[in-house]
Amino acid sequence: MNKRHLLMLAAALMAAGGAARASDFPERPVRVIVPFPAGGAADAAMRVVAKKLGETWKQQVLVENSAGVHAIKAGAAAPADGHHLLLAAGSQIVTGPLLRSKLPYHPQRDLVPVGRLVTNPPVLLAHPSLGVKSVKDLIALAKKRPGELNFSSSGIGSPNQLAMEMFQAMTGTDMVHVPYKGGAPSVIELVGGQVQIGINAIPSVLTHVRANKLVALAVASSQRARSLPDLPTIAEAAVPGFEYTIWYGLFAPAKTPQAIVDRLSDDLQRALADAEVQRLLVEQGNEPAPTSSAKLAQFIQQDQHRWAKLVRERNLKIED
Repeated sequence: MNKRHLLMLAAALMAAGGAARASDFPERPVRVIVPFPAGGAADAAMRVVAKKLGETWKQQVLVENSAGVHAIKAGAAAPADGHHLLLAAGSQIVTGPLLRSKLPYHPQRDLVPVGRLVTNPPVLLAHPSLGVKSVKDLIALAKKRPGELNFSSSGIGSPNQLAMEMFQAMTGTDMVHVPYKGGAPSVIELVGGQVQIGINAIPSVLTHVRANKLVALAVASSQRARSLPDLPTIAEAAVPGFEYTIWYGLFAPAKTPQAIVDRLSDDLQRALADAEVQRLLVEQGNEPAPTSSAKLAQFIQQDQHRWAKLVRERNLKIED
């Protein structure tokens, strides 16, 4: 047997071995690192999906909460056997690396996409005291009072700030950024009227909107949210082409065998197609958004291109 035939045989055996391992997966409980506090939107969504995956795999799916960038580093450094996964947001995979020169992980080098889990349509909000009822009202007031209106965010470089930077760039407005240390205090200050404008994920503000403590002006995503079906999108209301969506995806360490990644992706998509899973996610204010591994990788590339342009034009960065 010549060298070429030996190489072909070796490749065939490796492929067969990968397929066999995928068919046997999982052989023990699966751990999912969630780099967000327990009880938040990402954690709540992952727990719903983890329960369904556990039923499919007949193995426990353990959700482990851990804070910050080091949790992502730990997820990337975990054994690449499919039993160790990471839930991550677009801000950690796309915009974080664009804004920070030093991170203990490199998403494209250290992680492989499994599939998108949910999107979280943010909503543009105003405190009732501001007196605006629509996006057009807000734009008109901001142009009349440049540099006087302020907006809250969960921190410098946060998704909230980036969404408002995009809004200002597309509307020619100038508002003052007021960063807080986390999403909860930024919402509390907005509800209290210490700041006037915010753009926040629906799960974190839905109760305040329903109690009329905040005025919902529009959703930032390209489509209306099922939890607020009568609210227009920002693009519909006044800013054609505006689109901003918070998204969460499931990732595996980079050297995880492709057959295992494909199995994980297929099972994740089936779980997200389940009617009960969808009902529970929508009740939370999340939108099920399943994709294949390849589609998520493509989406990430497009997202990087879009945000790199904004980061460059607005001269945005986080000092390490």
